[in-house]
Amino acid sequence: MDLSVGQLEIRSMAVSSCCTQLASLLPSKVSFPGTSSYETTQSSYWSIQEASLTPSCIVIPSTPQDVSQAVGILSSMPDCHFAIKGHSHMPAAGFANIDAGVTIDMTGLNAVAVNDDQTVVSVGSGGSWLDVYAYLDPLGLSVAGGRNGLVGVGGLTLGGGISYFGPRVGWACDNVVNFETQIVLASGQLTNANASSHPDLFRSLKGGMNNFGVVTRFDLRPFSQGEILAGNIANPISERDAVFKAFSDIAGAKEYDPYASLVTGLSYNSSVKGSWSIATTAAYTKPELNPPVYDELIAIPSTGNTLHLTNLSTLSNETNTPPLNWQFLTGTYGVSATLMSKIFDNLNSTLYDFETPGSWAFWSIAFEPLPTVFTQYGDKNGGNSLGTSPKDGNAFIMLISALWPNSTFDASVEETAEKLTADIACIAEEMGLLHEFQYINYADPSQDPIDGYGPKNVEFLRKVSRRYDPKGVWQKQVPGGFKLGI
Repeated sequence: MDLSVGQLEIRSMAVSSCCTQLASLLPSKVSFPGTSSYETTQSSYWSIQEASLTPSCIVIPSTPQDVSQAVGILSSMPDCHFAIKGHSHMPAAGFANIDAGVTIDMTGLNAVAVNDDQTVVSVGSGGSWLDVYAYLDPLGLSVAGGRNGLVGVGGLTLGGGISYFGPRVGWACDNVVNFETQIVLASGQLTNANASSHPDLFRSLKGGMNNFGVVTRFDLRPFSQGEILAGNIANPISERDAVFKAFSDIAGAKEYDPYASLVTGLSYNSSVKGSWSIATTAAYTKPELNPPVYDELIAIPSTGNTLHLTNLSTLSNETNTPPLNWQFLTGTYGVSATLMSKIFDNLNSTLYDFETPGSWAFWSIAFEPLPTVFTQYGDKNGGNSLGTSPKDGNAFIMLISALWPNSTFDASVEETAEKLTADIACIAEEMGLLHEFQYINYADPSQDPIDGYGPKNVEFLRKVSRRYDPKGVWQKQVPGGFKLGI
């Protein structure tokens, strides 16, 4: 609901008071517009949409106690809204930044450590996955984390988290051992959340995003890991049906190879009509040069194949994109090469006439397996809130990404992306292949991924929210992200 001028003035005064109190309590940790530390945070966002928001002040904590003190002040002032920022990979405006409020930039909490017997890896929630892999590779260890090293630990894990190791160990959140004394509740209190201490909160955090508190440290379960096979296989677009069949044969296999991970992607540049390309990023989490699982894919005529042995810190060390407008949308479907072909036909017919005169828009459509060997871990280690399970059958997740430099075309791109997603859902539904689950880390504000967790999980999350956050701080004062509807 739009605020009146009087309400805006009251909120502005409240935020100014918040920032004053924060600066008094944490004088070296609070920055204001025009300062170098403020601009450093503002320039670190992946999307123009997030970077265009202007918080009244930014808190940059370096300890969990800093976060606790900041949240204690903010939660005591209901008119002071705030946002939590990690590495801000999700592009939607307001998910990790805020206008006329306070942004808490967590990237100063980025320490990585392993305990003496190498059974727990402790990671600051403001760290990147590249930080983690660079630390663990020399130890011959790894954890289930992001495939792009620039993605943040906190956001990916709280949203579930897809990794190269998903078929072996499940979602990244399934491998959290403990949110030990590092959950900052609405009161500012630090507490434990694990399978035996606050187990309801522990489960809720695994998929519940920013609805319960600020996680300042994740304790993760590591495993032994050396080099992996990884790279890209590019094919002529004319071979797309053969690629779709190879993808579907792998993703829909009755006995899915747990070491196989792949993303098949379509790309289109609106400035060149018909400029489709197709490529698959494949990984095999054993040091095998020719795993049989990829024989069908490799046999397809290709224009390039870069598969090679590497380690995670090298593979994940990707170059960041320049600031662009971004949009993510997602859907989940039963495995079918026919469906993938119909998706391409719909994309092609819609995007062929899409134009951004004098500029461009780049479209990327990624297909990622979600096999039953991946979802079987949802009830283990305290459970998660995602609602995925083997009874759903082998599936795949689709991510539609749109990137464009000129904000003049925001409405046109967003409307087209939402139409594509809706059309594809209709096609899948007609084929009996539409799944309710929507991966929250790929979702758009126009979608409702938490509802896709299923009624029991949604009610569970709401019950836990009411227990730990009776004032509704994380529902009312943290407006960004996907809320619980309470």
